[in-house]
Amino acid sequence: MTGPAGAAPDPERVELVPPDLAPYRAGNTGVPYYTTLDSGRPGPHVLLNALIHGNELCGAVALDRLFREDVRPQRGRLTLGFANVAAYARFDPRRPALSRFVDEDLNRVWSRDRLDGAGQSVELDRARALRPIMDGVDLLLDLHSMQFATAPLMLAGPLAKGRALARALGYPEHVVCDAGHADGTRLRDYGAFADPAAAPAALLLECGQHWRAGTADVAIEGCLRMLALAGMIDRPAPALPQRVIQVTEAVTIRTHRFRFARAFVGMEVVPAAGTTIALDGPRRIVTPYDDCVLIMPSRRLEPGLTAVRLGRFVP
Repeated sequence: MTGPAGAAPDPERVELVPPDLAPYRAGNTGVPYYTTLDSGRPGPHVLLNALIHGNELCGAVALDRLFREDVRPQRGRLTLGFANVAAYARFDPRRPALSRFVDEDLNRVWSRDRLDGAGQSVELDRARALRPIMDGVDLLLDLHSMQFATAPLMLAGPLAKGRALARALGYPEHVVCDAGHADGTRLRDYGAFADPAAAPAALLLECGQHWRAGTADVAIEGCLRMLALAGMIDRPAPALPQRVIQVTEAVTIRTHRFRFARAFVGMEVVPAAGTTIALDGPRRIVTPYDDCVLIMPSRRLEPGLTAVRLGRFVP
């Protein structure tokens, strides 16, 4: 197997300083912590979105910087938003993993069945409040971070328009085309974003390992590139050489006895088909083809969750 070399950084070390979001609480959209900057000129509506998970700080740091530098769109409308502020308010650098959400994962509730259903939770209430904003967005960049020290990934979704947007952005190096999770629908796959016949498109940028200083740099670069691509700012940004990974399977955990065969951090390439990468009770998880790429293995090994995605490099 090939993959990232060297010792993994301490997964609990917090290098980022959580910004104070109080100045952004009121916003101007009718939804707290969401602010729209209107150029007054025709153009797309771009949303730069942070804190779908309350403990993923890089997006909050990036948007705070854009606010403080008074970035304004030259055309169209730009919305800057902080999603799960209830979970973020609970962030404790001594136990940084515990503020991912309050009641449930905000990035698993974006199906019409969940949003229109009778269920109640802090995250569902927030998603319902955000829904009118999401319904009016043309381009979404959703900012996240990962559990392991893996190079940044752009999750472009299963549609051609997502891949085209990622390629036009030209950042980061790896573009992952995936269909999501069995345990719920992500914001990136909500509504028109997931309709191949609709124009709105969304990307999810995984900026690196949680709480590392470099994740904020990746988030800021992604934001600036999206703004430049939309014609909102003047900023040359040459495209990086990119590699596309097509995810063919998301391994969903079935039992409480799921265990990886060894410590994976992501982006390992397993040379031979049929190699055992995990055991899930009596079930053996094997690579389905040669040169299988392991995408974002999880530390949260509970039934119903995604353990890892399996993919391969494509032209």
